[in-house]
Amino acid sequence: MGKAHAHALAAQGAKVAITDIDLNECEVVGGEVRSKGGEARCYKLDVSNASEVDSVIGKIVKDFGRLDILVNNAGIFFSKPALELTEEDWDKLLSINLKGEFLCAQRAAKEMAKNNWGRIINITSIASGGVGVGIEWGAHYTASKGGIIGMTETLAIEFASMGILVNAIAPGAIDTPMLKDAGTEEGEMQAWLQKIPLKRIGRPEEVSAAVVFLASEEASYITGSTLYVDGGWLAA
Repeated sequence: MGKAHAHALAAQGAKVAITDIDLNECEVVGGEVRSKGGEARCYKLDVSNASEVDSVIGKIVKDFGRLDILVNNAGIFFSKPALELTEEDWDKLLSINLKGEFLCAQRAAKEMAKNNWGRIINITSIASGGVGVGIEWGAHYTASKGGIIGMTETLAIEFASMGILVNAIAPGAIDTPMLKDAGTEEGEMQAWLQKIPLKRIGRPEEVSAAVVFLASEEASYITGSTLYVDGGWLAA
């Protein structure tokens, strides 16, 4: 999804800073953006490392002059029964999915406040609690995604006076490598499709459309909200 977000924002004229723990993967996407006439630079970043977050965002501001939009997209998933989850498993996933989003939002907000304008868009999931969608063998994942929504609402309140809007997007089943890596069997996938009124898996670009909207002036009175992009799953 991060790749799709970079392309979508660049298509709207944004100068895009792309980060990834794998710089080679990052450079591939950056090259694609530039080949289409967009401006993009790539940076290696482990979002769970506070010093790296501080350093990389500092470099981005130096290279681009300012920072206006943050899309908090980094995330991992691995399947494991709750009774078998180790402290190491828990810390690994939460440090990327939840702590990483906080560290990036905190550091980005310090830059956005200088211009009294900013957009922070946190990517969560429909599997985030309170909506009736749990993931078997994913207690660590759903805990991280629920935490993102709570964090989003609080940051929206704290950052409003600085001109910074903070929202979340909660995708449903989206056709990404993470979905495939989750090892979803065909029978389970068909069961998911039966829950989705549109009867198909979503495309990353359909999530990116929501990113572009929340980053725009058209969303100037929206903050602290979670936008569900799920093909109607929660409505069914």
